[in-house]
Amino acid sequence: MLKDKTIERKTRNDRLRKRIRERVRGTAERPRLHVFKSNAYVYAQVIDDLKGAVLLAASTLEKEFRAKAKGTKTKDACGELGALLGRRLKAAKIDKVVFDRGTHPYHGRIKTLADAVRKEGIAF
Repeated sequence: MLKDKTIERKTRNDRLRKRIRERVRGTAERPRLHVFKSNAYVYAQVIDDLKGAVLLAASTLEKEFRAKAKGTKTKDACGELGALLGRRLKAAKIDKVVFDRGTHPYHGRIKTLADAVRKEGIAF
């Protein structure tokens, strides 16, 4: 029974991811900001889908991040990560992005990260 639930969840997430990716595309002018959340860490990548290249990345695993933040799973940690990513985007002269939340609902840690990026002056 547990295996069936795992398979159901995986197929549901695959369908959801495919549906979202049909609508959300990153270009050179507006790259895609993809957020992945695991049980322990949060990862964010800025991707140009036309080239198929990752322009920037930030995660709660980095030494720069861990020196400032207390934990890696809290909303505060996601706020710090969003601010760090926003500063990196500004340094790379990227003003606009398309937000891709993946299969996660837009609340909690995902929303906190997005708000922190917006606070740094990045539009999406």
